[in-house]
Amino acid sequence: MLRTLILTTAIALPLALPTSSFAAGGNDNAKPKKTETTQNCLQARQWDPDKKAYVRFSQPVNGVWDATIGKCVRPDKTSYLDADELYKAVRELAYAGRYNEANTVLDQMPDQAEDRVLTYRGFTARKTGQLELANVYYQQAIDANPDNILARSYMGQGKVVEGDKVAALTQLREIQARGGAGTWAEQSLRDAIESGTTYNY
Repeated sequence: MLRTLILTTAIALPLALPTSSFAAGGNDNAKPKKTETTQNCLQARQWDPDKKAYVRFSQPVNGVWDATIGKCVRPDKTSYLDADELYKAVRELAYAGRYNEANTVLDQMPDQAEDRVLTYRGFTARKTGQLELANVYYQQAIDANPDNILARSYMGQGKVVEGDKVAALTQLREIQARGGAGTWAEQSLRDAIESGTTYNY
């Protein structure tokens, strides 16, 4: 009874608080927008920028759309793209459930120790059932940037999946304490604690 009261109070309290500025990673509040990456780039034939020619895979893979050349680029040859564009592609691929390709694109990110890279490595690990590995990545992301409230939200949602709502509540309180009240990171974790259902983005 007391535990339920504590959970209810912690979940309801942020509704009465003013929204602070978004902390790092907290403003990814919309579903990833579908682009040619997930609409047209799942095919066996992909552009290889090194060879400057199309190559054919034995089965379809999800390439990444490069609007500047109007082609689907094989996911393991996308390091020349802007890091923010790669990040958008990772989110879009992960939301589409194409976790292998999302991880391949993550491999192309210039800074593998960046907290948002670690956050999405944790996300793809969690969505493929590797909860322990996911927590390792989330913790690395938080160690690199304690104000990464998206990593905290994803870690908390993983704790909901594990049945540990107390640990999820700990991350919810951290999000609120770090200016995340009213953000997507806070809202999605609060919803997960209340409903037991986690988000795919």
